[in-house]
Amino acid sequence: MKAIILAAGYATRLYPLTLDTPKPLLPMGKKVILDFVLEKLKELPLINEVFVVTNNKFASQFEAWARTKHSFHLTVVNDGTTSNENRLGSLGDIRYVIQKYELDEDLLVIAGDNVFDFSLKPVSQIFDQTKSPTVLLYDVGSKDLAKLYGVVSVDFHQKITRFEEKPANPASTYISTAIYFYPQSVLTTFLEFTKTHGTDRAGDFLAWLSSHEDTYGILAEGKWFDIGDREQLEAAREVFGK
Repeated sequence: MKAIILAAGYATRLYPLTLDTPKPLLPMGKKVILDFVLEKLKELPLINEVFVVTNNKFASQFEAWARTKHSFHLTVVNDGTTSNENRLGSLGDIRYVIQKYELDEDLLVIAGDNVFDFSLKPVSQIFDQTKSPTVLLYDVGSKDLAKLYGVVSVDFHQKITRFEEKPANPASTYISTAIYFYPQSVLTTFLEFTKTHGTDRAGDFLAWLSSHEDTYGILAEGKWFDIGDREQLEAAREVFGK
């Protein structure tokens, strides 16, 4: 299994903090955000290589960070973009890595601004058993908060029955984290999807995929932050920065 860490955004909502520093490399206590992501990936023995896909503006900073890590085969991928206006989007960056390195095996895709304390082992084991697309879910506990995310409904067997991106009236408080397990069998489908449906939001593919084949949503229990703005950054630092 390969892992792709999405780290090519420009995080304009965090300006001026992210004018010269990419969001995943912002400090979180004695570590940076991306250190927490990498620590969780280390727990999964199936992963044999990690790709960190970034942009031309910040590639050198990620390369310097990667040189300090020795327990993983890390590959920093520069997608060639230079600004928020010409970025490839989440799906575009996944496609870029798949095609550039001719990947043809199971993938774990994770956003580089996820900070959480739960293990990925249980969901990895479920994925290994089912070989079906699987996404980590998180209960934000409030439908007002859920409006800010992709909202997921699941049945008794944890199969996704409904997905809505930032709905006005959420059907549940379960939201999709940007942590996706994709079997090798859907990669061709993924590439075809990006040709006709755009390459911006990762949730668009999840919505389409879950309506066409069994896709599982596994609820994570613990603390999770999506570092989208200054408020979330400070909240995460309060919990994890110590």
